[in-house]
Amino acid sequence: MSQIILKNIGELAEFLQDLPCERLLLVCDGAYRFLSVKEQINDLPVQIVGFSDFLPNPQYESVVKGVNAFNENRCDAILAVGGGSAIDVAKCIKLFAYMDREKNYLEQPFAANAIPLIAVPTTAGTGSEATRYAVIYYNGEKQSVTHDSIVPGTVILDPGVLRTLPEYQRKATMLDALCHSVESWWSVNSTEESRGYSEQAVKDILRYKDGYLANEDDGNAGMLLAAHTAGKAINITQTTAGHAMCYKLTSLYGIAHGHAAALCVAKLWPYMLEHLEDCIYPGGQADLERILADLARAFGCEKAEEAPVRFQELLDSLGLSIPEAREKEYDLLVSSVNPVRLKNFPISLSSEAIRDLYRSILAGKDTVL
Repeated sequence: MSQIILKNIGELAEFLQDLPCERLLLVCDGAYRFLSVKEQINDLPVQIVGFSDFLPNPQYESVVKGVNAFNENRCDAILAVGGGSAIDVAKCIKLFAYMDREKNYLEQPFAANAIPLIAVPTTAGTGSEATRYAVIYYNGEKQSVTHDSIVPGTVILDPGVLRTLPEYQRKATMLDALCHSVESWWSVNSTEESRGYSEQAVKDILRYKDGYLANEDDGNAGMLLAAHTAGKAINITQTTAGHAMCYKLTSLYGIAHGHAAALCVAKLWPYMLEHLEDCIYPGGQADLERILADLARAFGCEKAEEAPVRFQELLDSLGLSIPEAREKEYDLLVSSVNPVRLKNFPISLSSEAIRDLYRSILAGKDTVL
């Protein structure tokens, strides 16, 4: 499905008139009140019904409340403004809106509907506005909701939304986008199209990094587009071992998702190059080596072995902390790894290898296995 990309919130008023739209469900997170664009949204020539009754890692029950708000107020479109959680909630509201309210939505067959979904990402990282995936939690368990119809039909990449982004979140979300690009490139599900998106995203992230970290408009605009492009890559391939291993780091040590993912990718990358004999890439070891060489060139490196060094240098330059693990936590970390995402990694990883990788990640030392 092709998306309509708007470059600023100012274009939204005319766009809504063309839909047409009379009542808009605004799904927004707690950062909305700090956004400079909120006045433009509040002044839209439509009735706005606000919904923000959800937290990061949103619960199924919150989505149900959102579905009720959409239907009870007779809304005819959804505007998601926020990070990945807000956009994921909006995706699920759209998907569930016309389903049987007397039954669990997750237990019913999903079907497309014509509800317009507009997304305004307020971080340059998750790429959720470009994917067919949403994550919510039901009875404490992570639920991955997947359907082609929940890819937002319209995306607004307005650099103004990034001006108030805190420094740590600025760094972490950029790393998330970079990890999406890298993991998608080497995923066993990668295609020529997905690798094209990954290459463009990697080059743009490196190009706009300094301006983005300095909170300059050009840098913010470039990073928003790069994160969106990386989202288009993982929409095809999904993520791999870096994301499979990072989720528990986030919940256990309280670090941001992109921060955790980068710590994992930084150790998985050299490990992979040292264990190519364990290749499970569909095209075989020679094909994987070619892909890793292409990835290295996108990082400006002549040799594949130089690229993870460049990645580590970038990570180190951001001055992010490395958590300290207690011995008893390693069993918990290993058992937390999502086997589906792990299968997307092009090198087979045993439980022992994952444990040793975690030790290297949390020690902050070079991987030597």
